[in-house]
Amino acid sequence: MKKPILTICYQFNPWNSSIGGIQTIIRSFLKYAPDEFEVRLIGTGNSRQEIGEWQDREFSGNMIKFMPLFYLPNDDIRGLIPTSIKYTAALWKKTFTSDFFHFHRLEPTLMTKQWKGEKVLFLHNDIRQQIANKTGKKAILWQYFPMGYFALENNLISQFEQILSCNSETTQFYQKQYPNLADKITTIKNAVDGAIFYPLNPEKREKQKQQLIQKLHLSLNTKFLLFAGRLHPQKDPLLLIRSLQALNDPTVHLLIAGEGELMPEVKAEINRCQLNQQVTLLGSISQNELASLHQIASAFVLTSVYEGLPVVVLEALSSGTPVITTRCGETPKLLTPNSGVVSLERTPSAIASSWRKVLSNPSDYPSQACVNTAYPYQAKTVITEVYQKMLTRWQPKL
Repeated sequence: MKKPILTICYQFNPWNSSIGGIQTIIRSFLKYAPDEFEVRLIGTGNSRQEIGEWQDREFSGNMIKFMPLFYLPNDDIRGLIPTSIKYTAALWKKTFTSDFFHFHRLEPTLMTKQWKGEKVLFLHNDIRQQIANKTGKKAILWQYFPMGYFALENNLISQFEQILSCNSETTQFYQKQYPNLADKITTIKNAVDGAIFYPLNPEKREKQKQQLIQKLHLSLNTKFLLFAGRLHPQKDPLLLIRSLQALNDPTVHLLIAGEGELMPEVKAEINRCQLNQQVTLLGSISQNELASLHQIASAFVLTSVYEGLPVVVLEALSSGTPVITTRCGETPKLLTPNSGVVSLERTPSAIASSWRKVLSNPSDYPSQACVNTAYPYQAKTVITEVYQKMLTRWQPKL
């Protein structure tokens, strides 16, 4: 029996340990794909022998077809040429046919206008803030050419049957920007995998926490703050370090999971602030390792300049851990008074004050309140609904 084909296009390898919301969402689409679909991923490779050919691979119990376009050993770090440009160039003169295509960046769709199939574009950030904020020389190139981005978008956007945004303000912006496409532009929930991210009972949580304390040779009364994400200007990890300095609490230890182009600056800032004993740089870690850290952290912290709805926020909440964030993206609308705090100012002192509030009053942010906040975003439900809608649209075409 013929199956509908979903082809996902993105510049990563799902078997690598890269951290990122887009990567996590795609992994959920691979993991929770129903048997009625054949799923393909056009990504990047971790060995030069596998480039440019479809391969049958297993991911989380599902068989998928995978084609790496080029060799990319670490997709957390941007080289001299942005990975999105390399990926777009690798699609030059390639033609694929699929019942459905999912795109998570605009640039590759320069090459896809002639591809046959229903195309869906996912928007993962508040694009206006992403383009408008000048976050330094290592920010995205489009910040230097905002008019160029919107001109490119205007040229490409008509090819999409659906445009799905995880940020309600972005949805409204695009509906006004492209009124003739307004009925195709909708908000979609980001998704968290509750089979991986869940809370521990208090006894097991304390035991797991003490194991990490012993491993890092820390004081028994240590409290962990956790950050996970790319070390990129969007996330402003330097503000993260300065906020820890402003907190001025030797019992607090910051865990930083992720790689990125700002790693040298982050290390230098840790040294400058004399915080080497209070920060551990974990590098790239697996999803399961990240889940274990969420389970024992006192809070998950973000100092971002702009966001959509970070999947890592949902992962923290689903693990029973409160979130402390700057005022950006969808997170401030999501958090309840007993599942997190929004710092209204992007200054070290204001952010440290928000951290202090949660660390000093843990009973005000119970695990169950955090879990309840994340519950509507469970991946199995959200992803299954997307697949079911695709199947409904596909069946009349038979």
